[in-house]
Amino acid sequence: MRTVLVTGLGGAGRTTVAAATALAGARGGARTLLVSADAIPGFPQATEPTPVTDRLWSVRIDSGAHFRSELLTLQDQLSGVLDLLGGNRMDGEELTELPGSTELATLHTLRRAARGDWSREGYDLLVVDLPPLREALALLALPEQLRRYLRRLLPQERQAARALRPMLAQLAGVPMPAQWLYEAAARRDAELAEVQALIEDRATTLRLVAEPGPAAEDALRTARTGLALHGLRVDALVANRVLPGHSPDPWFAALAAQQEKCLAHWREEWSAEAPPVQVPHLGRDPEGPAGLAALTGPDDVLAVSPDGRDGGRAEDPWWIEEAGAPDGPDGADGILLWCLRLPGAVKKDLQLVRRGSELLLTVGPFHRIVPLESALRRCTVSGAALTDGVLRVRFTPDPALWPRTS
Repeated sequence: MRTVLVTGLGGAGRTTVAAATALAGARGGARTLLVSADAIPGFPQATEPTPVTDRLWSVRIDSGAHFRSELLTLQDQLSGVLDLLGGNRMDGEELTELPGSTELATLHTLRRAARGDWSREGYDLLVVDLPPLREALALLALPEQLRRYLRRLLPQERQAARALRPMLAQLAGVPMPAQWLYEAAARRDAELAEVQALIEDRATTLRLVAEPGPAAEDALRTARTGLALHGLRVDALVANRVLPGHSPDPWFAALAAQQEKCLAHWREEWSAEAPPVQVPHLGRDPEGPAGLAALTGPDDVLAVSPDGRDGGRAEDPWWIEEAGAPDGPDGADGILLWCLRLPGAVKKDLQLVRRGSELLLTVGPFHRIVPLESALRRCTVSGAALTDGVLRVRFTPDPALWPRTS
C-alpha cells in the first residue's frame, strides 16, 4: 500500500492539500482512504470509512472516543488494585480527553488502516492529514520512542517465571509485576511495531505544504534537518496559494514577487529530493470534490506515483564507510565511519553522546536515540565531523572487544 503523510506549516492549507491528494489518487484509479482529525468541508464526518466519490473513502479520527475506550480498558485491568485501594471507578461520560490523546488516536488509526481492518479488498493509497510540521515530526517519532521505553521499563528477557513471582516478591519486599502487565506491554509493542513499519516503509513519503514567503522558508530549512534525522522521505514540497503574476495592483504584484523569490530558492534547495509543486490561489477556499478538482487542475499536479518514487530519497538514512586501517584488529575492518545526512545542520547546534549500544543525537530542536549495529558496539567513538551536510562519526575498534588471534 502506498502511503502519503501530509503535513506543513500551520495555516498553510495542509488539510485541503491532503484531500486534493486523495482525490487525485482516486481519479488515477487507486482505491484511496483519506484519514484526518479535522473536518473537511464537503466530506463526510463519519468515524468509519465512508464513500466520498468513486474509489475514494474518508474517515475522521475521534480522539475523544479512543481516549475513553483506552482508559476504561486500563481501569478494568487494574480493577483488583483499585478495589484494594478503595478507588471509585469512572464512567465514560465523565472522562475528558487529555493532551496527547489525538496523537495516540492517530497512531491507532494508522495501524487499523495498515492492517486493512476497514476493507476486505484493502486500499491502494492511504493519505493521512497530519498535524502541523513540528507536531507531525514528534508524532512520527513516537512509535520508536514508546517501544524503547517499553523495552527499558519491562524488558522481556528479565521476566521472572510466573511460579517464582510470589517468592521473589517476598524476598524483595515489593510486589512483582503481574503477568498481564508484560502481556499488555508485548501487545502494545507489537501494535507500535506495525505503525513504525508503516512509517519506515519504502512506499511511505511525506508531502510538505507551505505558503511561499520568508517565514515558511526559514521554517522549512529547519524542518529539513529534522526530517533527515528521522529518515523521513519527502516526495513533494507543495507551494500552496500561489498568486498569479503580472497583477496591475501594486500590492498584489509585490506579494507575487515575494512568492516567486521564495519559489526560486525552493527550486534550488529542494528539487533534487522533493520537487516543488505549485497550487494556485483560487480566491476562495475549495469545498468538496468539485472545488478540489479545480485546485489540482486537469493535470492533477498532486497525483501520487504508485511505487513511492516521486522524488523521495532512495538510500538509507545512515550508512557505514570504512576509513581504512589495514593494521586494525583481526576480524575488524579498521576504523569505521557512521554517516548520516543532515542538510541544513549547524555544528554549534549538534550534540552527540554515545551511551552503551545507542547513539544520542540532538540537532537544534530535534532529538533521536539510534541503536548501533553490532560491529559499532565493539568500537569506541574517536571523533565526529559535519561536512557538506553529512555527519560522520568515527568509530575505532576496541581491542578488548576485537581480540587478536595468535
